[in-house]
Amino acid sequence: MRFHLINHCIAILSTLFLIASTSGVSAAPFTKTSSSAIGHTFASIEKKNGSSNKKVVLDSLVLGKSDLSQSKSISNINRGGSSTAATMTESNTGLPPAIKLLIGAGGIYAAFLYYGSLQEDVFRYTAADGTQFKQAWLLQVLEALANVVIGFAGMQLTGATPNIPKRMFAISGAAQVSAKACTSLALANGLSFPVATLAKSGKMAPVMLGSLLLGGASYSVREYLQVAAIIGGTAIVSMGKKKGGGPSSTLGVTYILLSLALDGVTAGFQKRLKAETAKAGVKPKPYDFMFWTNLYMCLTAVVVAAGLNEIGSGLAFCSANPEIMNKIIKFAICSAVGQSFIFYTIANFDPLILSTVTTTRKIFSVLLSIFLKGHSLSMTGWSGIALACGGILSEMTSKMGGKAKAH
Repeated sequence: MRFHLINHCIAILSTLFLIASTSGVSAAPFTKTSSSAIGHTFASIEKKNGSSNKKVVLDSLVLGKSDLSQSKSISNINRGGSSTAATMTESNTGLPPAIKLLIGAGGIYAAFLYYGSLQEDVFRYTAADGTQFKQAWLLQVLEALANVVIGFAGMQLTGATPNIPKRMFAISGAAQVSAKACTSLALANGLSFPVATLAKSGKMAPVMLGSLLLGGASYSVREYLQVAAIIGGTAIVSMGKKKGGGPSSTLGVTYILLSLALDGVTAGFQKRLKAETAKAGVKPKPYDFMFWTNLYMCLTAVVVAAGLNEIGSGLAFCSANPEIMNKIIKFAICSAVGQSFIFYTIANFDPLILSTVTTTRKIFSVLLSIFLKGHSLSMTGWSGIALACGGILSEMTSKMGGKAKAH
């Protein structure tokens, strides 16, 4: 198992090093960002509207979230233009805001709740001969490929942005897919879905640590307590489960910690990505970012999966077990569809609406997994759930309070 972990670490680090060296870029210092669910793609888009400029920062999930996706600093998108970053939806359709919210939030809930359930099913599936699906990198290939297809279709509908700098897309995509693969590897090696999801909610911890050590950032007592509540609650949930799994569960914890570390690394790359697009003077649209980021995620996953011999073995397992192939296809489709609904919500509502939807979705994913997948928790475990969810909700309300003061 240790050799297995070392193999994956070497593959991840080698891929990041090769992309960084060929691109001529290095990771920027960690930056203070909001915690969110699995892997993020940042796009900074400026659009002229009369004499004023409106800046949109799109913080979208490529998971699963496990992903999952929260936005901290997205300003309202101008809804009157016909060829803007928000043209993936028709803002002049006359639909009432309540209906638009129902479409956006409903789509995010439906896609990502099912996404999380399918992800758990994939790694809990046991074939007739007792073997299980362990090819996490192959799963990332198929998920990213689905997002590439949807992203390409979206680009054709909204119009592709020319002259987009690709170098930072490559390294950002490699970091994101590595973080997502580590989350899948955690599940494949015994970590339960509720614990993994709650742990990923604490991804602000490595970002804060990096910002403190490298960026000289400062945080409020409330922010420290929020992160402590999420991490502490997750640890309590882990201890509150029935014991079993031994070394495999330990390996799962190692992978989820590695995933959190890569989330922190990704934050630095994403800042460089925004800076590169601004420096190039281009205004990428959401589907530009969805396509290019996932294209490099897919290419990275193909390289690593081939290096670890996961493609042949994974496809052979799926061929022998059609039931799991069906789940994997649905999983990939849910990822791409869910991301499109995230873009729809960003285009029509304040970012805090998106933050609320994705935050509550994360909590519901944990609860649904506990009730529907047969996880057994003691009272200690439930107290951990309450503590972690309290930290997540506190973070959400602090953002809402900050938004209110800004107005």
